[in-house]
Amino acid sequence: MATLSADFSLALRSFELRLALDVERTVALVGPSGAGKSTILRVIAGLARPDSGRVTLDGDVWLDVARRVDRKPDERRVGLVFQEYALFPHLSVQANVAYGGKERAGELLERFGISHLARTRPGELSGGERQRVAVARAIARDPGVLLLDEPLAALDAHTKADVRVELQQLLRELELPALIVTHDYEDAAALADTVGVIVEGDLRQLGSPRELVARPRDPFVAALTGANLLHGLAAPADNGLTSVRLESGELVYSTDSGDGSVGVVVYPWDVSIGRVHTDDSAMNLLRGEIASVVHLGNRVRVRVGPLTAEVTAASAERLELARGGSAFVSFKATGTRLVPL
Repeated sequence: MATLSADFSLALRSFELRLALDVERTVALVGPSGAGKSTILRVIAGLARPDSGRVTLDGDVWLDVARRVDRKPDERRVGLVFQEYALFPHLSVQANVAYGGKERAGELLERFGISHLARTRPGELSGGERQRVAVARAIARDPGVLLLDEPLAALDAHTKADVRVELQQLLRELELPALIVTHDYEDAAALADTVGVIVEGDLRQLGSPRELVARPRDPFVAALTGANLLHGLAAPADNGLTSVRLESGELVYSTDSGDGSVGVVVYPWDVSIGRVHTDDSAMNLLRGEIASVVHLGNRVRVRVGPLTAEVTAASAERLELARGGSAFVSFKATGTRLVPL
């Protein structure tokens, strides 16, 4: 398995982009718009030149600023899939794929299930079909590295779910170093074994999706991965616990250590909800008004005061949550993470 190594810095308009990353399988970089994600792909592909640093693929030097090495884009073994796919509108599907490499065009049309669309123009394709053509064109170059810029952003919600599964399967089959950039954490976690969170050019945290959820390094990472985030003042408590006085005045407990100003991180699936106060094993209990009830398939997300809870549709119906009013939310100290502010 080849390894893509990128270690460079580049001054952008309002911050400096700094990246040191090795990619062997699939890595996804996730962050807000303007964080520098697409610029990273451009540097690797040879479309942007950093102020300093190196980019190599298994020892093959594509860029070394200090040694004045800067290979042209067509001299780098890169397959690049642009955010809007950038297909040539005047060319057929077959001609678009063949633009990447004529030798493999027929094979890739068959592999991606788009042979029947060979004579079709991009304007007549669905979003999912356009993405297949774009990926096939990138692979037709016989790349050593696959770069994907927001590969699912142009798809509607229904198509996105199906294409996400297809792309996940494809990335596993290809066995190429692949780097994906996206603003959607759910996409990143579904497509990559390793996810990096990047904010204003800074790689805040890198790890598996499970690690990022279990141990977010800061409030931004926690919020990006879908957590509730509350602010409070922490102090040591009995039995190895930490107490946190929330800004709203309530007291909650965590098994994490902390002192002073902290962020309290609780994931929706760790929050229980009820209409009445019942004694259970959860140490933390808050009461609030039901602000919203959102159905997501067979799950329901309910906003109670400052917290969002995720419950089954059957539970939401049994508790008559759609009627509004007040409810209690509870969560365990073991499921309550603390991050420094």
